[in-house]
Amino acid sequence: MSKTVIPEIAPEIAVVLPAYNESGNLGPLIAEIDEALSGKAYEIVAVDDGSTDDTQARLIALKTDYPSLRVIAHRKNAGQSRALRTAIMAARAPIIATLDSDGQNVPGDIPALYKQLMRDDAPDSLAMVGGRRAKRIDTIWKRLASRVGNGVRKRLLHDDADDTGCGLKVFRRHAFLELPYFDHIHRYLPALMLREGYACEYVDVRHRSRGEGESKYTNFGRLKVSINDLRGVRWLISRSRLPGGFDEL
Repeated sequence: MSKTVIPEIAPEIAVVLPAYNESGNLGPLIAEIDEALSGKAYEIVAVDDGSTDDTQARLIALKTDYPSLRVIAHRKNAGQSRALRTAIMAARAPIIATLDSDGQNVPGDIPALYKQLMRDDAPDSLAMVGGRRAKRIDTIWKRLASRVGNGVRKRLLHDDADDTGCGLKVFRRHAFLELPYFDHIHRYLPALMLREGYACEYVDVRHRSRGEGESKYTNFGRLKVSINDLRGVRWLISRSRLPGGFDEL
């Protein structure tokens, strides 16, 4: 006698977590995600990006309490953008939510961004709703560097995004996979979405202090790579041509 097979429910949304040496923050963060998305079919795709602490072991242990958690491990450190791309390619849901693993983004804000993206009167071209940190909890030097960086980027790329550094974003998976990939792409998603003819909107979200561990970025480090990145993204935008849609005949 054969057993009845209960089909697995496909997730509506996948929360992707790039993690590098964030062992102490993952337990509380994943618990918050689980609470925020209660009642939805969801998955969490966490990528250990070659951590040197026990991040990988902590993620594996958390799978016992959170069956929706999937764990992927890079064999060596490849950076936040590559970890995000790995997770998004592995995700089964059509909608992706990203947030940083340091605990500064609030998972309770994910439903508001998801609702904004999926509302009935949303433009057909809407592909991403980004978080905008209404009150950033960081050092004055980080806030100042972010303000200058966002201003320069907006002026050069015309992406109308006030805060691309906010890790909390919700977007359509297929739209992301159409974008040209490069390291640090996560800081230029609005400009690249616009390049492909998609629309972006923004919602104020909360921000808080880092949990445990140390930031992986410095102001100087960001400045050093952003100069080349801005030049590259401007070139990509200049080389884009849109067909205005297409029809199968």
